[in-house]
Amino acid sequence: MHLTFLHDPRGECLTLIRRADGAEFTLTSYSRKHRVPHDLAHAVTERELGLPDGIFGCIAAGAVFDSMRQTGGKKRHDAKIRSTRILKAPNSIGISEAITSVIHDAVEKGGATPYALVREMWGVTQSDPCPYLDPELDRATETLRGLSRRWQENSDPLVFPWPRRLQAAYAGR
Repeated sequence: MHLTFLHDPRGECLTLIRRADGAEFTLTSYSRKHRVPHDLAHAVTERELGLPDGIFGCIAAGAVFDSMRQTGGKKRHDAKIRSTRILKAPNSIGISEAITSVIHDAVEKGGATPYALVREMWGVTQSDPCPYLDPELDRATETLRGLSRRWQENSDPLVFPWPRRLQAAYAGR
């Protein structure tokens, strides 16, 4: 899957998604109040921490969110059923939202990675210890900080390859 983050003339971010199955989508991000698009923060956090079943891992597996619109490729005959199954399966979307918000906020405010807060957010939904070490969290924060600078300095699209290994499991027939 390939993601391309574009500056939307309305001040938002538009993400072009090209999945491995050939389907193409646009995803509108409603993050005008942020310097860094929230969907970019999700992509960085999920990729850097290796979350296969966060927002973008679910999309890679075939999930379609309400804020997505298909713009190309063949629509699967079972697209709606597949998407529903992926999104109803146990996944890490909740923990992805929590950790992404913490890392996004650190970059927005120019602060350091708040390790304790990440671990606290992990503990809200998970009973096992947080698996992410400080260097991994720092890598996610610094990657997002670097892409944030690029996003703000020019209007060029940010091309963001998504690793095939980070795809949500799908329990299809």
